[in-house]
Amino acid sequence: MIAFMQPRILITTNSETLERNVNRVYTTASLQYAEAVVKAGGLPFFVGNLSPELAESYVENSDGVLFSGGVDVDPVHFAQTPHPNLGFIDEARDFFELALYKAAKHKGLPILGICRGIQLINVAEGGTLHQHLPALPETIQHSQMNPDGSLFHEIRLDSSSRLSKAYGKITIRTDSYHHQGVDKVGKELKAIAWTQDGLVESVEGTGKTFVLGVQWHPEMSYAKYPEQLTPFTAFVEAVREGSRAEELVVN
Repeated sequence: MIAFMQPRILITTNSETLERNVNRVYTTASLQYAEAVVKAGGLPFFVGNLSPELAESYVENSDGVLFSGGVDVDPVHFAQTPHPNLGFIDEARDFFELALYKAAKHKGLPILGICRGIQLINVAEGGTLHQHLPALPETIQHSQMNPDGSLFHEIRLDSSSRLSKAYGKITIRTDSYHHQGVDKVGKELKAIAWTQDGLVESVEGTGKTFVLGVQWHPEMSYAKYPEQLTPFTAFVEAVREGSRAEELVVN
């Protein structure tokens, strides 16, 4: 029965050329995303950055979609010119993930975005990004030097948000590894968490579909700080809720 199966969680990836003088592109992603999904009760599988035309087929064979971290989103997708400190971009990844988000939302699949993932979600919903946070006045450090996922700064959660209720508190500490961030929040999204400098650290969807984006990397922290598994458990539970509702309709 659907409700008792491990939910199939599709995880997006990077595209990288790892060898010199070889025309070979690799699909890469941190194993920690998959480990966190398993810990939360899901069954993860990765997908490379393929043709956007395949997005609907992947969604049809998934129960939820996780948009992982990675390179910068091309500002062409939010009608801006490149900032001098814009990092690497990946045209194929942008187009595939934007199509994947659209298809997943249309089907009503739960969606989780992490770091680049929250930025991709916001852009897909018509929002904009700060292309380089250090260029903003009075901005705290958002790209910590500690490589181990140790907690770095405090964020404030909207007490009415699903994420705050899942954590059971309105302030948490998180790690931080990014130089871009949400600026104008996209339609059908609401900001639900902020750092002390006012940067949006999390968004939730305002429609029926479960959409959650977090700017930090909980997959890097949960092993040492168990409460950091919360975004994953909330996401997988939303997938299970959707599966149970679908089963009731079918029966």
